[in-house]
Amino acid sequence: MSIRLISPADGSLAAERPRPSGSEIARALGSARDAAAAWRRVPLDERRAICRRMTDHLVSHADELGRELAMQMGRPVRYAANEIRRGFAERAAFLIAAAPECLADLPGAEKDGFNFFIRREPLGTVLVVSPWNYPYLTAVNAFLPALLAGNSVLLKHSDQTLLCAERLTAAFAAVGGPPAVFQHLHLDHEQVSTVIRDPRIGFVAFTGSVAGGQAVQRAAADRFIATGLELGGKDPAYVRADADLDHAVENIVDGAFFNSGQSCCGIERIYVHESLHDAFVERAAELVRAYRLGHPLDPETTLGPMVRASAADFVAGQIADAIDKGARAWIDPASFPRHKSGTPYLAPQLLDHADHTMRIMTEETFGPAVGIMKVRDDAEALRLMNDSRYGLTASIWTRDIDAAFRLGEDLETGTVFLNRCDYLEPSLAWTGVKDSGRGCTLSRLGFDAFVRPKSYHLRLPP
Repeated sequence: MSIRLISPADGSLAAERPRPSGSEIARALGSARDAAAAWRRVPLDERRAICRRMTDHLVSHADELGRELAMQMGRPVRYAANEIRRGFAERAAFLIAAAPECLADLPGAEKDGFNFFIRREPLGTVLVVSPWNYPYLTAVNAFLPALLAGNSVLLKHSDQTLLCAERLTAAFAAVGGPPAVFQHLHLDHEQVSTVIRDPRIGFVAFTGSVAGGQAVQRAAADRFIATGLELGGKDPAYVRADADLDHAVENIVDGAFFNSGQSCCGIERIYVHESLHDAFVERAAELVRAYRLGHPLDPETTLGPMVRASAADFVAGQIADAIDKGARAWIDPASFPRHKSGTPYLAPQLLDHADHTMRIMTEETFGPAVGIMKVRDDAEALRLMNDSRYGLTASIWTRDIDAAFRLGEDLETGTVFLNRCDYLEPSLAWTGVKDSGRGCTLSRLGFDAFVRPKSYHLRLPP
C-alpha cells in the first residue's frame, strides 16, 4: 500500500511512498533502541554540535525546501522558506544553547559524608507525530530536545508533508548524526497505534487534532509512558476601547489569515469593544480584500489554497451557518477569481454580528474565516473568551498593561499575548489547557518531558 501526496496547488502528484511493512517497523524500533544506548553516551557538546550543523544545513537549503513545502500543503512560496530560515532556526538556536543548563545534574541537600544529586536521564526512543500545517516548526519543538537529551527519535509526519520528515532525517545524517538515532516512518493510523504500544517506545509527542490526541491516549493506555499532546485551539483576540486601532487591525488580520488560517494559535474569534467595533470591522475588511488568492508558487500570491478541498468545504459550511443565523459577510467571494467551490481555493471571509450560537465562534475553523463580536466591557469579553473547549492562546489589545494583567490572570489559556498574537517565543513554555492538550514544549521546561530523574544517594568512604 502506498501514500499518494496530492498537492492542493493543482491536484498533481507531489510524491508517492510505500507504507513500511511490519518487519520494517520492527527493524526501525530495534535499531532506534540500540542507537539510543550509544547516543546517550555521546558527550552533550558533541550532540549539540551535530544539531547545530543540522540546523545550518537546513537553513542553507531553505529556498528549495520552501518551494517543496508550498507544493505539499499550499503556503505561498513568498512565506514558506521563512518557516526554516527564521522560525526553525530561532527555536533550534534557543534549545541548543539552553541544553547544558536544562540537562545538568540537580544538587541535593548538603550533608557531611554524603553526595546527593539528581541526574536527568534520557527515556530511550521517542515517537514524534507531527502535522502538516507547520511541519518543520511543530517537529523541532519535540525532536530536537529529545535528541539533545540523548534519546533516539522516530518521526512520523503527516502524509501531506511526508517529504519534510525525509528532509529532516537526511539533514541529521548528512552532518554526521548516526542515522539510526533519528529515523522517519511513513505510518498509517493503525501502525502509529501499534508503535505506541511497543515497549521500545519511551514517550510520545503528538501535535494534531483532539480526536488524534484521544487515539494516542487510547493506544498508550496499557503502558506506563507519558504523552505530550498539543491539540489546537479556538484562540480569541480582545480589542479594548483604548487599543491602538491601526496596530490591532493589522496584526489581528495577519494572525487570522496567515497560512490560510491553518494555524493552531491563529486568531479564530475577535471581540471588539463597542466603541471601536465599526471602525475595526471596516479597516479589517479593507485589509482582507487586499489578499491575493492564487497558486502558491506565484510570488504575488499572499493567500494560498487550503490543504484539501474537504477542509475548504468545512470552513464554507461554518460561514454559511453564521450567515444563516444573522452574521454579516464583508467579503464578496467573487472578488477573488481563484475561489471555486469544491476545490482547496477558498476566498477569505470576515463576519461581524457573530455570536456563540454560530459554529464560526465555537468550532475550530482552521481556515481563512473569522467572526467578530461586539462587547460592552472587560467582563463580557473575559466570559466570552473563556467560553470555549479550547485554551491555547488569547491576545489582549490595549494600552493599559495593568488591565491586561488582570484579564490574563483569569484567562483559561496557556499563553497570554499583549498587543501581539500568533507567535511562539522559544524561551516561553508552549502549552495549552482544556482540549488544547497537556504538557509543554519549548522554554527550559520543554526538556523535562524527554528525561526521567534518577537520584544518586552516595555515602562517601570514611
